[in-house]
Amino acid sequence: MSRPSLPLARERTDAPVTDVRERLLRTAGELFYREGTRAVGVDLVVARSGVAKTTLYRHFPSKDDLIEAFLRREDEDFWQQWDQVAAAHPGAPEQELEAQLQWIGDRIARPGYRGCPQINIAAEYSNESHPARKVAAAHKAELRRRLGTIARVMNLTDPDGFALKMSIVVDGALSSGRALHGEGPARFLHSFARTLLGAG
Repeated sequence: MSRPSLPLARERTDAPVTDVRERLLRTAGELFYREGTRAVGVDLVVARSGVAKTTLYRHFPSKDDLIEAFLRREDEDFWQQWDQVAAAHPGAPEQELEAQLQWIGDRIARPGYRGCPQINIAAEYSNESHPARKVAAAHKAELRRRLGTIARVMNLTDPDGFALKMSIVVDGALSSGRALHGEGPARFLHSFARTLLGAG
């Protein structure tokens, strides 16, 4: 049985270029996050966004470029939030760590949360050179670096060891957030942090 064809997109020709790109990115991002990138084709993004396929390819030469742009946007949003929290706790690493884990836990507990987009989408591709894998790897490395910076200011004996273990815990919480809702993701993260700090 053949699938029904998607309706042709009617492009708004009066929309500024930045708005068109933003609409494409927002539409694709919502679909990628909800359905996964393998299940979402360019035709669906075009149909949902109301942008012609030729215009999509002017902004994003390939589907992989669109995936990468979405993940980089998510990455930027994550670190902007981290920086805002860090700025609120200058010279107070213990309080900053607690606050960072709190907002990450709150992020996991929000309605509609389906896991970390970097982790979810990277898992769809086995090729290490795929843009999704590269963005995910860079995100994990940056998380370890930032946790290591906090640990050094706290004068921990093994800051790199703490950063590695805590980053694994955070990744686990981001990946299995729904399973943690009974206890609460933030409480889960705080509990592990206390355990790691006590062990150090």
